[in-house]
Amino acid sequence: MPAPIVGIDLGTTNSLVAIADRAGARIIPDGHGRALLPSVVRYEPSDQPPGYATVVGHDAKEAAPDFPLQTVSSVKRLMGRSVRDAAPDLRFLSYQVIAGERDTARVRVPLGQDEITFSPEEVSAQVLARLRAQASRALGEEVTRAVVTVPAYFDDAQRQATRTAGRLAGLEVVRIVPEPTAAALAYGLGLPRGANDRPTTVVVYDLGGGTFDVSVLRLTPATQPGETFFFQVLATGGDTHLGGDDADHLLVDLFRREIANVLGVEAAAMELPPGVRRQLVGLAESVKIRLSEHEEARVDVALGGDRRYQRTLTRSEFEALVAPLVDRTIRICEQVVRDADMGWHDPSSGRAPVDAVIMVGGSTRIPLVRRRVGELFGLEPYTALDPDQVVALGASVLASVLDRRSTGTLLLDVIPLSLGVETVGGAVAKLITANSTIPARATEMFSTSVDGQTSIRLTIYQGEREMAADCRKLGEFHLRGLPPMPAGIPQLEVQFLVDANGVLNVSAQERRSGKRAALQVVPNHGLTSDEVERIERDSLHHAREDMARHRVVDLIVNSRLDLKWIGERFEKFEGELEPAYRDDLRARIEGLREMVKQAESDWQSVDPNAFYRAKHELDQASIRLQEVSIARSLREG
Repeated sequence: MPAPIVGIDLGTTNSLVAIADRAGARIIPDGHGRALLPSVVRYEPSDQPPGYATVVGHDAKEAAPDFPLQTVSSVKRLMGRSVRDAAPDLRFLSYQVIAGERDTARVRVPLGQDEITFSPEEVSAQVLARLRAQASRALGEEVTRAVVTVPAYFDDAQRQATRTAGRLAGLEVVRIVPEPTAAALAYGLGLPRGANDRPTTVVVYDLGGGTFDVSVLRLTPATQPGETFFFQVLATGGDTHLGGDDADHLLVDLFRREIANVLGVEAAAMELPPGVRRQLVGLAESVKIRLSEHEEARVDVALGGDRRYQRTLTRSEFEALVAPLVDRTIRICEQVVRDADMGWHDPSSGRAPVDAVIMVGGSTRIPLVRRRVGELFGLEPYTALDPDQVVALGASVLASVLDRRSTGTLLLDVIPLSLGVETVGGAVAKLITANSTIPARATEMFSTSVDGQTSIRLTIYQGEREMAADCRKLGEFHLRGLPPMPAGIPQLEVQFLVDANGVLNVSAQERRSGKRAALQVVPNHGLTSDEVERIERDSLHHAREDMARHRVVDLIVNSRLDLKWIGERFEKFEGELEPAYRDDLRARIEGLREMVKQAESDWQSVDPNAFYRAKHELDQASIRLQEVSIARSLREG
């Protein structure tokens, strides 16, 4: 029998591995009994292939200030992202980040006289490999399969990067599951089956080291033996660039300004060596942790000579500093509850209709976070499960289901953002909308807009806006070798399939010729925090304008096809038409042609309703022309 599937929480700050078997779900500790493995990797030169060795976890983290350029941490924030995306983080990193293939972020590490470049997937693979070895040693058999968790708002690039990291670590990633969903699975372990006959609605608030997620789930326990325990995700939201690291960065900026003041220099002009940057980040993390348990934390840094930077930071000062970050999470929570269509109530007049709020991630230990979440939902947040361990435990529960070691559980997840295809004129035809349950499948028919077209380019987008320019491009491919046909005649069937891992596959077939093409969408970069906020904000702010523009663009495309077909027949048969009908039809053709020209120049200058009426009335008026055309064809046939 193959070794059991394990559950892995690949975190920004710490990672864990867990197993669920007859003894229940439990974390697999390392040889020293430690549950958490710091997601930190140090590279060292070696005479053996591949020319370097690695130190992973606690030893790498503790010695990081001594090897700042060779020690890589928080690499999860670089997964599937470009250097431009990662730019806000770079000044807090002690190691060098450069642009790699397709402008994706890469880590450059000096090793003796050489420099070696690693992808974030390769660095993460070192962490996964250590967890794999840890589990194999504890279970007494070689572990080769795992369920790996990701933030709910990871896009296709970031999910694919996670899968690649697993493969590099010698693991088959049998399922990628969102972290909040995994946490709900772990929470479900404590629900007595059959104890009640009503579904339980829970909110999972997941604030980790680098990312924030919130999901609303409905848990329906089995009430009779043999029934299924349903876990259904109703809505999800988040920010792949918001977490405890950002609180650390705010503290580092505070320390930097105050140290510059002690030294009598401008903070902006003060260059910090990589080792000092690493020390300040470590100091910020320790201060943040202390202030989660105490009212104040003492800071004392030697600056050389007899100069020191000393101050006492109070919890209230820290809370004022990080309040904007917490506010961002609260706004996302409010939107997700609205998306779940649960009838949000103003907290001042009554709590939101949820039964429990599960706190996940080390950053939820910050008292301000727990207080604000409790006030928002009118509930005491549920913290009985260790927020650092709950995701890994939930992943192991799903692993046991997939491994058929446990039965009676069904998980229904959702996709975070809408998926669609760019159409002529730059609009996006959405095939799968946000918060659709996965696996999801959608099929749509398209055609060409130019005569004799022998290839069709399909461009895939993700986002909530109506125009491609306002959404995120995921990828593109060409369907080539089509026989030349008049515009509008080819029948292109496009199918989107989002699998259980949230990974998008696109296929297309031209039904007349049988030509096919397919693509597993692997976009270059992930979503930045600004993009996530913009997607959600702009989709609401511009909804009416976007819909109007989309409608005009569609009318332009369809009207041009109508003008082509009707115009060709009008030129051929106008001599056979009654004069009054001929003049009326000519006027309608010219009127619609002018409206198309005006709309192409400035879409806002036309009334979409008047545009539609002009097209519709020309279609109706051309029926007599079509009859004449058909009659001629029958006579000549």
